[in-house]
Amino acid sequence: MPVRALWFRDPVLSILDQRQLPGRTVVRRLSRVEEVAEAIRTLAVRGAPAIGVAAAYGMVVAQRGGRHGPDRAAELLRSTRPTAVDLFVGVETVRSAWARGDDVLSAADAYRERIVGECYAIGIAGAPLFARARKVLTHCNAGALATVEWGTALAPIRVARRQGARLFVWVDETRPLLQGARLTAWELARERIPHAVIADNAAGHYLATGEVDAVIVGADRIARNGDFANKIGTYEKAVVAHENGVPFYVAAPWSTFDARRASGRSIPVEERREDEVLEIGGRRLAPSASHARNPAFDVTPAKYVTAFVTPAGVLRPGEIARTLARVRGASAVPSA
Repeated sequence: MPVRALWFRDPVLSILDQRQLPGRTVVRRLSRVEEVAEAIRTLAVRGAPAIGVAAAYGMVVAQRGGRHGPDRAAELLRSTRPTAVDLFVGVETVRSAWARGDDVLSAADAYRERIVGECYAIGIAGAPLFARARKVLTHCNAGALATVEWGTALAPIRVARRQGARLFVWVDETRPLLQGARLTAWELARERIPHAVIADNAAGHYLATGEVDAVIVGADRIARNGDFANKIGTYEKAVVAHENGVPFYVAAPWSTFDARRASGRSIPVEERREDEVLEIGGRRLAPSASHARNPAFDVTPAKYVTAFVTPAGVLRPGEIARTLARVRGASAVPSA
């Protein structure tokens, strides 16, 4: 079983602090909702599905602490990161249970189990896509660290490997915070899946020279028309894959699909601190007089997506809207 990103033992939420990997394995124990919110904001826990589960348990932490009501606790957690819709789904799942007087821990546990189950289903649905692919490119980290267990983009790779596929993974380093080089590579190394870390700017070279058979990424929010937001740099990978005839897949649980968004034009894009771009490991790289812009995500139009790998199977972009109308669990909650 892949690593677990977080777990809850009443009344404490424990997370594997992803800021410390791969150099150190640090577990943080969070007993106040403010601590959960800060962990999400500072990327100690990250990845849209994992953020949603952490936020769900953050609501339980708040209820156990007795200092905040459901609405105030929800407000604290929702304010942390605007793009990942899973955050709002996780919060609302437990907020509504709390407001009704239902057991909040049962609601959070059920939400976690749903996400884990859906990610495993993504692995089963997507594995056949890689039965013949030998070299796969991924961007950012969409493995177990980002989803509690299994992963989204990495789930089909894991299942395909267990079914005998001989896969090699190109791992984009994913500037500015190196989630690929630090986290995806760490997960793959633990499971002895062959891989190589490449500079973000090298992906186009390998796509153009025939050394990538497929691209698969996760997502932070997917609109009804199939436009989607993911880690900054995803858009350019999708365009170059399309130009070179390489299939481009997006893997996500239902909580990442935003039924309220008709297209990607209205997806909010988080802008983070400029020091994440100007520094690495606390060491400044740019001149002291220089400033930076740091959008955390970009939005990729649906026309560049070959298919979405979902818990219900592999869907073309044009199938998203009518599928969401039938699916229980897709986001229909107010969000940023």
